[in-house]
Formats: sequence, C-alpha cells, structure tokens
Amino acid sequence: MFAGFLNTLKLRWKLLFLVLPLVIAPIVIVAGIVGYISNRQAYLGISQTSRDDLQHMASFTTDLLNSHYQQFQVYRQDRIRILNADLASLVDLSYNLVQAEYKLAEFGTIDPALAMNEVGNLLRKINAGGSGYIYVMTSRGELRVHVAREGDNVINEHDGTGRYFIREMRDSALREKPGALLYTTYPWRNEVLGDIYPREKTVAYRYFKKWDWIIAAGGYLEENSDAVNFERRSFAELKERIKSKRVGATGYIFCMDRKGNFTIHPESEGKNFYDSRDSNGNAFIREMCEKKSGWIRYPWKNPGDSTPRMKIVRYEYFEPWDWIVAAGSYEDEFYREANSIKESILFSTALLILLAGAFSVSMVYRASDIITEPVTHMIEVIRKIRKGNLDVRVDVSGQDEIAEMGTAFNRMADIIQRNREMEATLAQQGKMASLGVLSSGVAHEINNPLGVILGYAAYLEAKLAEDDQNYRYVHEIKRESKRCKKIVQDLLSYARTPRPLPELVNINELLSQIVDFSANHTDMRNVKIMTDFSPDVGIAYLDGDQMRQVAINIILNSGGAMPDGGELRVETGMPDERHVRIVFSDTGCGIPDESIERIFEPFYTTKSRGTGLGLAITRQIVEQHHGEIRVESKPGRGTMVTLILPVEPEEFFQI
Repeated sequence: MFAGFLNTLKLRWKLLFLVLPLVIAPIVIVAGIVGYISNRQAYLGISQTSRDDLQHMASFTTDLLNSHYQQFQVYRQDRIRILNADLASLVDLSYNLVQAEYKLAEFGTIDPALAMNEVGNLLRKINAGGSGYIYVMTSRGELRVHVAREGDNVINEHDGTGRYFIREMRDSALREKPGALLYTTYPWRNEVLGDIYPREKTVAYRYFKKWDWIIAAGGYLEENSDAVNFERRSFAELKERIKSKRVGATGYIFCMDRKGNFTIHPESEGKNFYDSRDSNGNAFIREMCEKKSGWIRYPWKNPGDSTPRMKIVRYEYFEPWDWIVAAGSYEDEFYREANSIKESILFSTALLILLAGAFSVSMVYRASDIITEPVTHMIEVIRKIRKGNLDVRVDVSGQDEIAEMGTAFNRMADIIQRNREMEATLAQQGKMASLGVLSSGVAHEINNPLGVILGYAAYLEAKLAEDDQNYRYVHEIKRESKRCKKIVQDLLSYARTPRPLPELVNINELLSQIVDFSANHTDMRNVKIMTDFSPDVGIAYLDGDQMRQVAINIILNSGGAMPDGGELRVETGMPDERHVRIVFSDTGCGIPDESIERIFEPFYTTKSRGTGLGLAITRQIVEQHHGEIRVESKPGRGTMVTLILPVEPEEFFQI
C-alpha cells in the first residue's frame, strides 16, 4: 500500500518522503540523547564549578589574610629595628655626655658631684619617643636620674610577667664589657600614663663603670601612631574587601575564631554563633570550629523564606590568627543556570527538528561543501593559534551560523591577543604599585634616622675648623646623608619620572669623588679601582646628584660581581665634541645571556637581597639626560657598562 502511494507521487515528493525520515529520526533520537546528557552534565558541571568557586573564594580569602599578616610582620620587624636604632643613638649620646663630664671632673675642671648633677639635668631633658625617657641607676638599683622616681631603689621591680628585669639588666651590665650596648624587652604598665594593660617596652643601656651608672633609654613600639593607624586602616580595608565579595546571588564570605565569634561578616560581625543550629538541629558552627577545615552542607532558613534551603560551605583554617575562613552559597542558586540550560536545550531541540524538516532535502546535496570547507579552515586556524601564532584569523564570508562563529572566533582571538598585552602591562603596573606602597610605608621611617644623622653631622661640622682633619669626614657624612634622603625621594618619585635638574658639572671631578667614596664601601672590599680620566673631558650640563647615583649603582653592582676581589676600571673620553663617554669595566663573574636582556627591568634582580631597581633607575636617569647605556658581558670574564651622555642637551634649555 505504501509502495503504491509512493508510485503516485512525483519524484521530488518521493525524495522528500525518503530523505525526511532519515534526517528527522536520527535528529530526534540524537537530540534527545544529547539533551539528556547535556542537561545531566550541566548539573554536574555547574555543581563542580560552584564547588570550585567556593574552594577558590575560601583559598583566595585565606591568601589575602596571609598576605596581610606577612606584610605587617615584616613591617613590625622594621619598626622594632628602627626603634632599637633610635634608642641606641640616645644611649650613645647620653653615654658620651656622661663620659665628657667625667673627664672634666677627672682633670679637676669641675667638682665630681657637680659634674654628676649637670649631666643628670641634661639627661632629664632628653625624650625617647612619645613617653620614653632617659634614666640612670646604679648597680644597686638606685635611680640617680629619672623623670618621676629619682632616688628610689628599683632593684626588686618586676614586669608584667613577674620577671625581675632590673636585676637582669644589672647582671648583664656587670657581666659584659663596660660601655657595651645592651638591649632588653619587657611588658610594662605605666600607671602614671594611665595604662590599663602592660605594653611591650624596649630599653637600650650601657654601663659607665667609673661612676657605677647604668645609662638606659626606653620606648614603646606602638607609640608610633602613624604606623598603628596605618595598620588599622589596612586591616579595615581588607575586611571591607572580603565582605564585598559575593558567592553566587546571595552567598558571602565570613570569618570566625575557634570560639564561634564572627570576626568578619556582612551583617553579624562581633556576634557569637558557636551554639547556632540548622533547621535539623545540628550545631554546624561547632562542627566547623572543631574540624577547622572541610565541607559542610546543612538546611538553613533565612527570615522571609517559607522553607529551609540547603546551603553548602567550604571552610579553611587560618593558623596565624586561629580563624576559620568560610565561603558559602545556596544549592538552588547553583542549579538556576542549569534549569535555564535545560529549557534552552528543549527549545533548541524542537527548533532544530523543525528546521531540519524544512531544509533537509536541500541540505543533503550541499551540506558537504557548505559545512566541511569552512570548518576545515577554522580548524587549521585554531591549530596555528594553539601553537602561539595569534595573528592568524578565520576568513569570514556570508552571514550564516558558521560565518557568525568565525566572526566570534576572530573576536575571541583579538581579545586573547589584547589580554596578553594587558597582562604584561598590568604586571608592570602591579610592580610599580607595590613599589609605591612599600616606599610610602618606609620613607618616613628611613628619613627619621637620616634626620638624626644630619643633625649630629651639622653639630659636629659647626664645632670643627675647616683645617681639622676630621672636618672632611664630617662634611662627607653630611653630604652623603643628604644624598640618601634624595634617593628615598627618587624612589617615591620613580613612577612619576622626575625630570633632571641640570647644572654645570665637571665629569672627571665628580667621578673622582665617587670612586673615593665607593672604595670604602663594604661591597668593594678587595676590589682595586683603576681610573683613566681623559683631560679632554670637561664641563657637562647634567644633574650631578642623579649622575652620582648612576655611577654608584654601576660601581656597587661591579663590586657585588667580585665578592672574592678583582679590578674595576673607570674611564672617560670624548667620542665626539657633543658627547662624553664613561666606561666601567670589571673582572667579575659576568651576566648570563638569558639575563642580560632583562637587567634593566624594574624589580628584576639576581641578588638574594636586591630590589631590582638600581639598574632600572640608572637607565631611566640616563634616558632622561637623552643619553645611552650599553652593557657587554661574558660569563666568567667580566662586564663593561658604557654611558654616552650629551654635553649640552637642547631640551634642558627650552623654556
């Protein structure tokens, strides 16, 4: 009967009845299977992706906390080191004053009792930080100089832990060599200042045996309000950053200690939820605190919800603060996208069947040519891009789905190529941002001791005659201290690319001063510096301080390359009448071929303690002078650095 029916139809309808079932039936079967598998894989994939997101968010938060913790551990150690240096300077000053008064009394210039009284008056006027001070006691514990308790015997005083720290100071002072600089740290509650809890106090002291005086200077670490406020602000910003992160639609990140106190939470920060229970009565917070790390799934009903919803949480342990870091979200939010995908699959399957039925006959004849050729071309392009050639693109013709896919692929390739360039730029900007944060954080702390050095150098300079042999050394200390302060400012201004302040500079004289200064540096021990300055090299219009920094950077780098000694030659010459040439050549270990192209990159260094900024700043300064720097090196044979600088750059004279 069916055969008779086909015999009554024209050829085109016969082909349609034969081809259409062959096309539609496989499409229906395949679409159903693919739809089922796709829907299942979508659920599984989204579940796994969501778990991965929770894992990532928890790990990301832990990394943030750890970075903050490590940063301020280093910052605190720097503050302790600077405080110790300041206290040592005050103790040294006080010790020198006592020693000077003793010599006057010894020579009979002044009565010993009067000498003790005068130096005591001087020491009472010296402050150590916000509430620190200088005090003097004998080995018996009698306070000879003190701002509040002078005359008391404190030999039996003990700190906040019950330790007899005065006795320990006395024993150490008597045991060590007289005049040796000693330190002690102890918790102390100063009732006069209204302290409620003990604060960590650091004391530096020296023993003046001739008067049986222990001269001490003490101070509190946290009295640096700028540092404390900076740490508090940074932690507050960190908390806000964590609280602003969202997991899914309504999920969030929270932190708590092992007792269930929420330390970071968008809404309940500061509250204790240790005994909180889920909708099934399980103490899930207690379980998290006990296990410290893992996954937990529990039903939770928020205000406004008609029924509890299942919530999944990934939590990790942050050991330095004894915290639990958790990231959680609701499962129904995970599957919202999967349900949308399921609807799209059903709709797409139905639409595909309709389209296939309408165009099946024509597609049979032309599918091979229409689909195979552009797909083959796209696969070739994909293979080239996978090998790293991001410049190739798919040739797009027409406006069908394959053409649209080719356009989208080309757009994706453009985005990938642009992202590669952006990654390199962002990496450099990240280094510059880290430099800015580090520089701004330590600049103040560096400038304080430099200010003390400058002050004492100026005081000594005013006391010495210019023909005194020590005058030149004091003057050198003062000049180099000023240069150190300028280097700190240059570090802060590196990202802003400061312009040079040109002046007339005698190149040979400048290099001679730098060589004399560098020869005494610890990095130049056992290094012989030879000079060959051409008399043709005269005055150049340059920034003297910046050129000093360039030369010192290069010389000290050469010294670092010759730890066992060697020879460094510094030469000058005139390649032509408009340029001066400075050459630094050493016999050090040389630079590997893989590193010579990167030595001028900011933060790139092969030294264990280097910052990677020396040669970057050096090249920046040379380029700002419209000059050129060249490096030639052979591993094991040495390195030669050549500077070509214009004598009179035209840019400096533009108004």
